[in-house]
Amino acid sequence: MSKKILVTGGLGYIGSHTAVQLIEHGFEPVIIDNLSESPIEVKDRIEKIVGRSVVFEKVEMCNKDEMNALFAKYPDMEGVIHFAAFLLVNESVEKPLKYYYNNLVSTINLLECMTAYKIRNVVFSSSCTVYGNPDKLPVSEDAPVKPAESPYGNTKKMSEEILRDTAATGAVDVISLRYFNPIGAHESGIIGEFQDGPPHHLVPYITETAIGKRPELKIFGGDYNTPDGTCIRDYIHVVDIADAHIYALNRMLQGKMEKPFEVYNLGTGEGYSVLQMVKAFEEATGITIPYRIVNRRPGDVEAVYADTRLANEKLGWKAKYSLVDMLRSAWKFEQTLNNN
Repeated sequence: MSKKILVTGGLGYIGSHTAVQLIEHGFEPVIIDNLSESPIEVKDRIEKIVGRSVVFEKVEMCNKDEMNALFAKYPDMEGVIHFAAFLLVNESVEKPLKYYYNNLVSTINLLECMTAYKIRNVVFSSSCTVYGNPDKLPVSEDAPVKPAESPYGNTKKMSEEILRDTAATGAVDVISLRYFNPIGAHESGIIGEFQDGPPHHLVPYITETAIGKRPELKIFGGDYNTPDGTCIRDYIHVVDIADAHIYALNRMLQGKMEKPFEVYNLGTGEGYSVLQMVKAFEEATGITIPYRIVNRRPGDVEAVYADTRLANEKLGWKAKYSLVDMLRSAWKFEQTLNNN
């Protein structure tokens, strides 16, 4: 029998790629999503990749009754990967209560159900936003967690605190994975980063400009204290991120955790500026990207990239894909989307 793993927000960008990797590694994902941010067709796309049907339930995690019904239906789940959250920095600044309610209540309801059904293992989708503008680079897991730059970042910080305090009671074990900047798409080109309306992240903005949906790429801020004046980030392939969840689950299921709440950075350890990303995309695809530098965006951090040694040593995980792999896969997904 395959081990059942609950995947919350499983039709989202990272959730959908993780569901595919879980199946490839012999797990049975139970995918839930409230469909507020992702279309139901992502389920069909996952099924096309894996060649069979997948378990999906439409669930609103902020509704305790719906969560109780879900756990009653699947009481034999052995772990949870918790992605479900609103994640747009700008929107969180404009609508903080929407973010606090959704991201925190969903996490509390999940933990109460896990405790009631004695399901111990939860892998949490966290973010390098918890480090704010770091004091030194690369950022290691023991770097101070700074006051958040946005309500979105604060919900990740607060969720980690809720999870840590719950783990301290002995009710659950938690691995919190702090992602740096996931980009790219599945090698099939069938799933990737769907964006509704104007893109919120750099790479979909680049690919939409490349395909002609956007007249130009707007680069937010050219006067940062970096070599070329644009922000620096650690970009990592979404499939590498998805695989890290398998390593984290296996660490839990094999009883290898050293404490009830563990934290790992997921990145490549390399920092690339926005202008370097544009140039890398042009080199990977042969397409020229018109761009214009505009004002800085509130909530953006100047530079952040990961020290990944802990994840390499303790989880046995290491990022495999190159920047060219990441950008070519994102471009393939954009082309697939536009050919359908």
